[in-house]
Amino acid sequence: GFPGNTNADSVVHYRLQPPFEARFLRFLPLGWNPKGRIGMRVEVYGCAYRSEMVNFDGKSSLLYTFNQNTMSPTKDVFSLKFKTRQNGGILLHREGQNGKHITLELVKGKLILLLNSGKANRPSPDASVTLTLGSLLDDQHWHHVLIEILNTHVSFTVDRHTHRFQAKGESSYLDLDYEISFGGIPGHGKSVAFPHKNFHGCFENLCYNGVDIIDLSKKHKPQILIMGNVSFSCSYPQTVPVTFLSSRSYLALPRTSGKDKVSVTFQFRTWNRAGPLLTSQFQHGSGALALVLNEGKLKLSLSQPGHSARDVTAGAGLNDGQWHSVSLSAKGSHLNVMVDGAAASMAHSLSGQIDLGDNYYLGGCPSNSSGSGCGSPLGGFQGCLRLISIGDKAVDPISVQQGVLGSFRDLLIDSCGLTDRCLPSFCEHKGECSQSWDSFSCNCAHTGYAGATCHSPLYEQSCEAHKHRGDSSGLYYIDSDGSGPLGAALVYCNMTEDTAWTSVQHNGSHLARAKSSDEENLPPVVFKYRASMDQLQAITDRADHCQQELAFHPKKSRLSRHHDGTPVSWWVGRTNETHTYWGGSLPDAQKCTCGLEGNCIDSQYYCNCDADRNEWTSDTVILSCKKHLPVTRVVMTDAGQPHSEAAYTLGPLLCWGDKSFWNSASFNTETSYLHFPTFREELSADVSFFFKTTASSGVFIENLGITDFIRLELRAPAEVTFSFDVGNGPCEVTVQSPRPFNDNRWHHVRAERNVKEASLQVDQLPSKTQSAPADGHTRLQLNSQLFVGGTATRQRGFLGCIRALQLNGLALDLEERATMTPGVEPGCPGHCSSYGHLCRNGGSCREKHRGVSCDCAFSAYDGPFCENEISAYFGSGSSVTYNFQEHYNYTFSKNSSSFVAFFSEELTLTRETATLSFRTTGTPSLLLYVSSFQEEYLSVILAPNGSLQIRYKLDRRQEPDVFNFGVKSLADGQLHQVTIDREAAVVSVEVRAVQQQGQE
Repeated sequence: GFPGNTNADSVVHYRLQPPFEARFLRFLPLGWNPKGRIGMRVEVYGCAYRSEMVNFDGKSSLLYTFNQNTMSPTKDVFSLKFKTRQNGGILLHREGQNGKHITLELVKGKLILLLNSGKANRPSPDASVTLTLGSLLDDQHWHHVLIEILNTHVSFTVDRHTHRFQAKGESSYLDLDYEISFGGIPGHGKSVAFPHKNFHGCFENLCYNGVDIIDLSKKHKPQILIMGNVSFSCSYPQTVPVTFLSSRSYLALPRTSGKDKVSVTFQFRTWNRAGPLLTSQFQHGSGALALVLNEGKLKLSLSQPGHSARDVTAGAGLNDGQWHSVSLSAKGSHLNVMVDGAAASMAHSLSGQIDLGDNYYLGGCPSNSSGSGCGSPLGGFQGCLRLISIGDKAVDPISVQQGVLGSFRDLLIDSCGLTDRCLPSFCEHKGECSQSWDSFSCNCAHTGYAGATCHSPLYEQSCEAHKHRGDSSGLYYIDSDGSGPLGAALVYCNMTEDTAWTSVQHNGSHLARAKSSDEENLPPVVFKYRASMDQLQAITDRADHCQQELAFHPKKSRLSRHHDGTPVSWWVGRTNETHTYWGGSLPDAQKCTCGLEGNCIDSQYYCNCDADRNEWTSDTVILSCKKHLPVTRVVMTDAGQPHSEAAYTLGPLLCWGDKSFWNSASFNTETSYLHFPTFREELSADVSFFFKTTASSGVFIENLGITDFIRLELRAPAEVTFSFDVGNGPCEVTVQSPRPFNDNRWHHVRAERNVKEASLQVDQLPSKTQSAPADGHTRLQLNSQLFVGGTATRQRGFLGCIRALQLNGLALDLEERATMTPGVEPGCPGHCSSYGHLCRNGGSCREKHRGVSCDCAFSAYDGPFCENEISAYFGSGSSVTYNFQEHYNYTFSKNSSSFVAFFSEELTLTRETATLSFRTTGTPSLLLYVSSFQEEYLSVILAPNGSLQIRYKLDRRQEPDVFNFGVKSLADGQLHQVTIDREAAVVSVEVRAVQQQGQE
């Protein structure tokens, strides 16, 4: 809308950009004056419109030949308007040598611009560029086209929708012949391999580089060759379409043909898979006929008393938005239905005469039609009809509109209101868009994303994130930029150390040998990774550290020449730059690790390779400059010497750490906040972060516009709310938890808003969603700074910690901004309260500056999460003895091994738990013996028959208690686990078989 003046005297001017052409204008006031009155005075200024038209009949065309000396060789500009009711045809075509050409073609109501560099001669993936713009352009309305070509830069505009791009390579699309055809491809021209047909419709104001092509044609200038029947007016017959706006729409028409013949023809277009097209009842209640669209197919159903229902189907995929023709005819007892021509025809012989009633119902039924045979369980038809004929007589929809013919409800006459909701497609990450009359949906299968618009990533962003989910080592997909444009890459996550390592493999991990007496015969080795270069850059940018090992084994093969130091071997990194430094060295320094450490085999040189000895040497180097990694090529040219050889291996790209995952800030006052640039994602926006707090409420983030806004807040101890306004009024999505969020533990929040819906998820609680209005505002327009941890009014600020804050996959550096903001501190301690559960089997959680680690010292397990069993092989007569004498050095807690205190002279435990796993075939065997200074003991024994025997002596003055478990022999070579739990005089023993990895 356009705001007007605020008083009775001032004037507000608006200049519309871009300008438009119109015969009529309508002004619709949208808002009242705040003082209670509304008034409007409007003055409109414009220019006279000059129009030159040409009409093509589907067989004709124009050929324009121009003088190459008068034309600019630097730029081509095509400008025209067109309208048509045919969904296909060539608009313009220009050729060159070797199949090079530019073609603008209407295909199924869409404009396709094909720019072929000469490597392909048909629209295909092999063509240089194929662009598609527009949809449903066969609607008999004028559409504007502008094509601008400057060498390899191309701008393509259809109805103010513009696509700009630069073609790859150096070949210019201006290097073409000096003739252009319009409306078709002349037969005497060079052969064109792809199928095509001429254009049927009108052009207006057709210009090429400022030359009025239609004016030249009208004056029969020699530059123009007219082929076929071309007229200079746009006078072909106009069709009057009818739009069925709702499921209640219908059009009732009387039957006009003779009693012995039925004939109905029409064309329809729709996006809906189902809906009635035509229904009519037989005379005297003798049956009914229904022609419906079902699952995108045309289905003709006949029902007659005393006979089972009979169906015939025709066509497929008829809900593609294209016009489809239908012809229904019946004479006597023979019925025929055709869809898009005779090839799809079907016939059905009926019992008895076909005698339809007096009315045909198209698209639906009147509300008072019960008992008339008019009705469909599929609801009403929503789409468009045109060229309706009954009994070989065309139906005039204008007469229907005037009440002269038939009746109707909820129709839009003289316009097809079908809208392509998939152009532009709001489905992201190559999701497939499908649509109906009033909505669209996205198929996200095999994209790696989910959600209404395929915006939400399914995969974690790093191996570090996988580790803190408790995942073990293995192959994982990681999506380093989250909901950004890059897809997920397959990597190996090594979780065996305190930090998770990311490994990206390539195709050249084996030892490569090179031997040649000719430098030019030694090709470089090119390494291809399991991820694209953009994905690799995202992985390295996100990591704390990356490295790659290069092992170089030369024999009389140097890295640089001795006399001048010129490099003769080098490697190429991710950015396609050449590097001559080697492992352990800084960029631009031609040294190997041995040169820096001073232990090369020849002290004159900085690399073992440069010793140039007639023996095998080696340099194993670690490359660790992230901005250069990974290595894409290794080039060796010092192979001109006799007996020169070289071998080398390149390891995978290895990275550890996640700079964003632990990036955090602590907010210490309610009036403090961090500010960042405006969040400018208008159509799809997602926000994700972790928070922990003890406060009952507070705003996490806020960004404001004039009326639009977006806000995420802890509204109550157990309630997180996502609120926003995109112009349809304030909306809220709230997640409530049975447990409070202000428990000083990390909680994960992810909020998303797109043109279909808004969603909010906290931790693993069920996601909450709210659908957007079908035809409401879609763009989120913000202009203030993004406030994190507070608001612009410094009220309702957040007290606590926020980390890993990301907007549409882009991480915000909270720590950097916090260092310069009062009331906010970088970092946030205390991760064990949230991740301590990852330390299993008695392992203790230890805080780190960025994350946690597990201390397995008092556990019978090791590994990053104390999950790997510590085992040993005992030969005959062998044993391991532990002496626990300095008991006072141990702090006994619920995470410590409780039986340690059992050996104390001063402490007496009333409870202990012991667990061990074993596998043996030998008997008798002593598995475990534990004794104390008071001559108390516990022993676990395998008896000679393989049964389990447990002996407890808790009083040195009494004999031990013996427990025998003789169900079966446990000396069977299988792994068994024994758990003994005693509390006072009650002992419980559990024996179970352990499923070993790799066994069924």
